[in-house]
Amino acid sequence: MSKAKKAISDYKNAIGLPLGLAELMVFYCERASGFSDDVGLQDEGYFDALVRMFEQALKTISTLPEGRRPELFARLDAVRRISHNFGYGVGDDMGDLLAEYGITRAQ
Repeated sequence: MSKAKKAISDYKNAIGLPLGLAELMVFYCERASGFSDDVGLQDEGYFDALVRMFEQALKTISTLPEGRRPELFARLDAVRRISHNFGYGVGDDMGDLLAEYGITRAQ
């Protein structure tokens, strides 16, 4: 996870285009949640980091033009659905964050 976070940070510092940054953050969330779901990882620190990145992705996506947002929000909603499998309230926390940003569940 630290290498992935560093790659995101390096991109932000080097190029920092919001669309690219949002894509990297969403991809991070997809891979982290998929890994945890695949191997049954149960680590609260890992989940906390995932939720923090999920929130950062939401913040970044919110700065994008309207036309670019729906696909990324839908991908984060898929992460939320998977994260309900983990326990620890991860999926609920993500649902709360989506609601804070005014995002209804993607259909």
